[in-house]
Amino acid sequence: MAIKLVAIDLDGTLLTDEKQITDKTVAVIKQASQKGVKIVLCTGRPLTGVAEHLKKLGLAGSDQYVITYNGALVQTIEGHTIIRHTLNYNDYTDLEALSRKLRSHFHVETENHIYTANKNLSPYTIGESFYVRMGIRYRAVSEMPTSLKIPKGMFIDPPEKITALRHKIPQTFLDNYYFVQSEPYFLEVLNKSASKGNALRDLAKRLKLKPENLMAVGDQGNDLSMLKAVGTPVAMANAIPEAKQLATFITASNEEDGVAKAIQKFVLDL
Repeated sequence: MAIKLVAIDLDGTLLTDEKQITDKTVAVIKQASQKGVKIVLCTGRPLTGVAEHLKKLGLAGSDQYVITYNGALVQTIEGHTIIRHTLNYNDYTDLEALSRKLRSHFHVETENHIYTANKNLSPYTIGESFYVRMGIRYRAVSEMPTSLKIPKGMFIDPPEKITALRHKIPQTFLDNYYFVQSEPYFLEVLNKSASKGNALRDLAKRLKLKPENLMAVGDQGNDLSMLKAVGTPVAMANAIPEAKQLATFITASNEEDGVAKAIQKFVLDL
């Protein structure tokens, strides 16, 4: 059955190490889009962090979609949220208290800002602010607006500390939240129902598409759920071993137009 939707991770997949999309990949994606195939960027970033890439790919309109915050939101490219699985204020206070117990930096992201109660900002929080194009707001826990809808929280520290921290999360938190390591220095925490895979399934159902109509391309732990959700799972050559084990095809790396080559093979039949 023909592939009608391609879900593509951003960092380490669509983007080169310099955070760019190559001209070849842009041309191939535009060709697939002109054929009527929906191109859905699936990322841990908010919509503000993908806007420039959507523009470069020529994707626009109320019938084009983006999966943001690792599946907490499914949005139209114009910014209308059609599916939402978010955290609330009580979740925030519990997770922030856990971060202090584990001695880890922690911040949360809303649709407009990054909030942190850490006076000593982590350089990773500053880097995240730059890449997602959102400002940072310092707020003591008592000053946090109680009405906030929070797509995700992030434990942020050097890779060796994040690796150790993953094994210290209490079971009650593992039972109540979805934890995923999106980068060596990010451990993200989301609503239990939020994942790229669940978001992709929800969107496919809305569009009346079956798994065999779907292809996904990814490289990291936060991509595993969407690779499991599709009929054609593709891993990058630079992907983690777990992603490669799920894939039916391993394409070239993000430095070698891996996304373009996969689309040419499975969508354009080139």
